[in-house]
Amino acid sequence: MQNKIFAEAEQKMKKTVESLRHELAGIRTGKATTNLLDGIRIEYYGNPTPLNQVASISVPEHRLLVIQPWEKKMIEEISRAILKSNLGLNPASDGNVIRLAIPTLTEERRKELVRVVKKFGEDAKVAVRNIRRDANEHLLKAEKEKLISEDDRRKAQESTQKITDRHIEEIDKVLQAKEAEVMEV
Repeated sequence: MQNKIFAEAEQKMKKTVESLRHELAGIRTGKATTNLLDGIRIEYYGNPTPLNQVASISVPEHRLLVIQPWEKKMIEEISRAILKSNLGLNPASDGNVIRLAIPTLTEERRKELVRVVKKFGEDAKVAVRNIRRDANEHLLKAEKEKLISEDDRRKAQESTQKITDRHIEEIDKVLQAKEAEVMEV
């Protein structure tokens, strides 16, 4: 019984950490990365489609992204979508490809991005703690239903806390790495 609860809690916590990594990948640092454009959707034959499914995206230099649409008529649509996104990038098109120069970040903008990173991290920690709470509630319920003993519940709650601590520590490491990346000039 408690093994099932542990496995479920650990799986949810891992998903939370992966979700955090995915969210942080979309935060612009001073470097060009294709992950910056992951959240951009393009109207393609009436359907919102991820940018990487209508164009190839490359990073020829560390401060430049090049987007080559598979259909030239998509250049306008892609440029509009990039301008609408809150990335602060200005697309430059020559009719065949779109170039996105990644400007260096000001000190003020870097500090603002660090605050955003910390907020994402805090949200992830809250999610992990909520998963721990849910697991502990399941353990209490199992004890009340006489499926496990009080000692087993206590041991299980200690194990749940260890899993939680491990994932919180992992979140902290991810945050530190992203903060260092954002603050890098």
